[in-house]
Amino acid sequence: MKKTNLNSNSRANSFGGEQYLYLTTRGRNSGLPREIEIWFMHRDGRFYVIAEYPTSNWLRNLQADPQAQVRVGGESFTVHARFVDLEAEPELHRSVSGLSREKYGWGEGTIVELVPESPGM
Repeated sequence: MKKTNLNSNSRANSFGGEQYLYLTTRGRNSGLPREIEIWFMHRDGRFYVIAEYPTSNWLRNLQADPQAQVRVGGESFTVHARFVDLEAEPELHRSVSGLSREKYGWGEGTIVELVPESPGM
């Protein structure tokens, strides 16, 4: 897999045609890698995924360890996950939910922002 510089304009815009990304978290109990295929939105160089249920294993894994791996569009990189707080960030929450509704016809649940780590981090 090729590592990507997401600051490149051509790369940052190349994910719009993809339907899924592959998110690999570390199991909170086992410590083993756990990969899921999931719908995503790409906005301002960041990726957003939505958990329908707050008890989803991948979501609980990210709560325990926010560092994860993403594969999408032939690219692979490390990300740091953070949860979008509806009350603290209503505009971002509304925007991501809207993007999801446009792309997939659904946009309810816990929104997670996946921030790609810069090459020097």
